Amino acid sequence: MPRAPDPRPVRPRAGAFGWVWQDEPASCPRAEPKPEARPLGPATRAVLGAGGLAALALAAGFLAFVAGLERSERVPQGRADGIVALTGGAQRIGDAIDLLSNGYGRRLLITGVNARTSRDEIARLNPTQAHWIACCVDLDYRARNTIGNAIETRRWMRQHRFSTVAVVTSNYHMPRTLIELDHALRGADRILPHPVIAEGFDAGSWWSSPAAARLLAAEYVKFLASWVRTRFEADPERSRVAVLIGRGKPVKMVAEPLVGRVE
Repeated sequence: MPRAPDPRPVRPRAGAFGWVWQDEPASCPRAEPKPEARPLGPATRAVLGAGGLAALALAAGFLAFVAGLERSERVPQGRADGIVALTGGAQRIGDAIDLLSNGYGRRLLITGVNARTSRDEIARLNPTQAHWIACCVDLDYRARNTIGNAIETRRWMRQHRFSTVAVVTSNYHMPRTLIELDHALRGADRILPHPVIAEGFDAGSWWSSPAAARLLAAEYVKFLASWVRTRFEADPERSRVAVLIGRGKPVKMVAEPLVGRVE
């Protein structure tokens, strides 16, 4: 059966040996012109500008936060009435007991101790300091977070009538700790920081370690939150935020009534 003729027009083209005829390809649909982008309105530009400035401010603040961290351990500048160590690293406890044995304070409070950790366990981990642990170390099991650490430190200092305290915690945790302690103590007492440098942690090269970068970024956010919160709260013992960050523990567990000596 003969094939029906192709209705498409043909046009000549140059071939190797003269002109040949070639079918005209079907015409393609014309592309619609793209609509022109509308210029941003003043309100949108203002929002984007403010967001960009906020991002720059946060980045600059983070860099300043990291730059301000201690790179090496140093003893407190002067003696203190008491010493407070915040749990979170075994090295903190050892350094605090060393300060106590070297006469940098009369008593030591270890705050935020796990309920399963006993005085005997601490003495077993620090056998050369067993005498000091038995005579001059108080253990706090109430604090659940840094707010609780500050509250228990205030109570302990008032109980012993201390006016100066040396604080032992990690270097990246020290800025937030000082904010909470200054807020709890109302600036009436002198705080001597003793930052601990964790083994293998180098704040000076945080960009080369994803784990260190995440740790510092998280601590920076918590630092900002503490700074903002303490601007509006009058007393940490009535802090609503403590309930939110205390892993479900009610605030009374962070600041329950103090009865007798802290053990």
